[in-house]
Amino acid sequence: MNIDTYMTDLGRRARAASRAMARASTGARNAALEAVAIAIERERAALKEANARDLARARDKGHDAAFIDRLTLSDKALNTMVEGLRQVASLADPIGEISGLKYRPSGIQVGQMRVPLGVIGIIYESRPNVTIDAAALCLKSGNAAILRGGSEALECNTALAKLIGEGLGAAGLPQDAVQVVETADRAAVGKLITMTEYVDVIVPRGGKSLIARLMEEARVPMIKHLDGICHVYVDDRADLVKALAVCDNAKTHRYGTCNTMETLLIARGIASEALPALARAFQAKEVELRVDGAARSVLEAAQIGGLVDVSEEDWRTEYLAPVLAIKVVENLDEAIEHINEYGSHHTDAIVTEDHDRAMRFLREVDSASVMVNASTRFADGFEFGLGAEIGISNDKLHARGPVGLEGLTSLKYVVLGHGEVRQ
Repeated sequence: MNIDTYMTDLGRRARAASRAMARASTGARNAALEAVAIAIERERAALKEANARDLARARDKGHDAAFIDRLTLSDKALNTMVEGLRQVASLADPIGEISGLKYRPSGIQVGQMRVPLGVIGIIYESRPNVTIDAAALCLKSGNAAILRGGSEALECNTALAKLIGEGLGAAGLPQDAVQVVETADRAAVGKLITMTEYVDVIVPRGGKSLIARLMEEARVPMIKHLDGICHVYVDDRADLVKALAVCDNAKTHRYGTCNTMETLLIARGIASEALPALARAFQAKEVELRVDGAARSVLEAAQIGGLVDVSEEDWRTEYLAPVLAIKVVENLDEAIEHINEYGSHHTDAIVTEDHDRAMRFLREVDSASVMVNASTRFADGFEFGLGAEIGISNDKLHARGPVGLEGLTSLKYVVLGHGEVRQ
């Protein structure tokens, strides 16, 4: 296969399809999403068989538990796919919406119209659900998509791509609106991220090595995040029942996700009361605790052992594993300072019953998602009511946080006149 020729052909076809998608009716786009949902329900057994073959190859290659977890297409994951497709279909169509119309002294009206971005390239590893999430959001927002999944999910992604094509065809939309790159050659990624004439934005969904490579080589703009170093701060005015529930869920609900807590910060005034209970809950689930000196003193006084001394590097580490860094901080000021210095601007939470402190945390923590009395695991497009997400951005331009429909659109100025001419 000539990769340059192959990818250029994909790009040309995607560009043509993007124009058709931009003018497609809301009804047609919604019908395509419903048809894909029906097809997934119908082919549930076949999809699980394809995923089982992918999983077997991944295990043979020695991939770790976090990787296998991301690759697994469980019944719950399939249900979430179907529900996500239908939730996206039920959302208001952002395309063509005109906002902010104002009369100017000249007599013209000036406003902004929401329009598709065009062609979106999505590069992702291991998660087959991304194939559906990305397709759903791109279709609903009037875009075309080029999907390049990892070789480890090849069989599952290929099966899902056929169902997406079936849904597009059933709704009378071009099947080129969603194309899956059918080669595992890394050169295909290199070509995709430089095709500025055909691709408008790249969304990488993968590990640090993938995103670091794209940051070095891409010429097409990206919506991305590199790390998910997420914190929960337990304030000395926290409700301890809430603190235990939030912290436990933030760390142990799933270890291999970017919105999992990696560092626990706890106020000195509540540490001796809250930290032993938290530590016992984590150790019961075999989470390794890496603690600073103050946390060690509190825990050893409570006869809790098995602790590891934390290092400076731990504060900057996304473990994606049952490992947790713990630090005792003096107060809210020190917690905010630590998060803004060591965090990745992804998701951070405070547990407190003090409204003023909660509002300070929301204002001053420089992250894409900031939470009060809730698990960081909620930083997700589906949980935020976006239907699904195409990714999470911790950049500050265009899109920030979970990226749903509006993040895949742009605004252009529109002017409504009545024959006015500029004087």
